Amino acid sequence: MTQRITLADMHKVVAMMREAAQRHVMPSFRCLDRADIRSKSGPMDIVTVADEATERDLTAALQAAWPKALVVGEEAVAASPDLLDGLATAELAFVIDPIDGTANYAAGVPLFGVMVSAVSGGEVVGGAIVDPICNIAAIAARGQGAWLDDGKGGERRLQVAPAVPAHEMAGNASWRYLPAPVRDVVTHNLPKVAGSWDFRCAAHEYLMLVDGRCHFLLFNRTLPWDHLAGWLIHQEAGGYSAHFDGAPYRVTDRSGGLLYAPDRASWQALHDLLLTAP
Repeated sequence: MTQRITLADMHKVVAMMREAAQRHVMPSFRCLDRADIRSKSGPMDIVTVADEATERDLTAALQAAWPKALVVGEEAVAASPDLLDGLATAELAFVIDPIDGTANYAAGVPLFGVMVSAVSGGEVVGGAIVDPICNIAAIAARGQGAWLDDGKGGERRLQVAPAVPAHEMAGNASWRYLPAPVRDVVTHNLPKVAGSWDFRCAAHEYLMLVDGRCHFLLFNRTLPWDHLAGWLIHQEAGGYSAHFDGAPYRVTDRSGGLLYAPDRASWQALHDLLLTAP
């Protein structure tokens, strides 16, 4: 059974995200001590006290508003991986990335965001990305479009960039997590597009993509807190995405890569350009 989530619901979620960010994320930005940062799986995978506090606050707020919902936070899953198993069948679940771009955040670089998605019956039904620095938020609910909330009472509809030939596209290919054979192909072919960059922050990369400020994104890792919100917002903004083999992205997927483009034809052209061995 799928539970309907409305844009009004997602605005309520955004208010929770902004409140948690103002309470925990912004006061600690550029004020972290070494003891406030620790490594999880390796030196490139870190967590801060602000991540943990933000996730606790958001979890409590979401459970208060939707008492029967499953809440799956990135840091909670690090402690209890079995939490992910409930996403496929939950009538309603929320997935939290308390600080996306933690490496930037810990280094004092102002490119990080808070992301929350809503999942029902194994389908993504809501997504929100908040930039705590500028206080903007990208919001979507399934079948209800994608919107940019400017944090000042204004809102406008989001739309992906118009399709252009693959060699005229600009965007980000997050090649550093690709398996070696695919990485070699992508890095060889990347100069064939018009431009590429890497923010080390999916939240900001999605904010550019869904607002038509770039054409494509390419990722290898498909962890739900990194991509569910951005994936839905991109869909609702008119874009097309799929795994590298063309299969659709699903809530339970953990591998297969993701490629985003303005539409299906430009996705195929970009796929052929970036992922075909010379």
